[in-house]
Amino acid sequence: MSREDVLASLMAQAREEGAELVTLRAIVEEASGLATDRALARLGLGDAGAEGDLVELRELLQAWRDAKASAWKAFIEWMIRGLLALLLVGIAVRLGVWKLL
Repeated sequence: MSREDVLASLMAQAREEGAELVTLRAIVEEASGLATDRALARLGLGDAGAEGDLVELRELLQAWRDAKASAWKAFIEWMIRGLLALLLVGIAVRLGVWKLL
């Protein structure tokens, strides 16, 4: 029996017997499960291999974040090295080291 069939039978039961709390909870649970299945199917994640795809996408996203953080760190390190080199050149010029060479 599919989720749609279960939901339809629960709706019929609620109509016939009155809507008890247990029936309403079952209707909400089945409707949310059906909506989840439809949403995943629309996203192309309704098949059996979807879990593996999501794991792989998460790993790829984490690798991208790690690479981005590493690139920023390297950029900052090179900027600091460049500024220190400019500072040393400025000190050398100020002290007249060029005249000694």
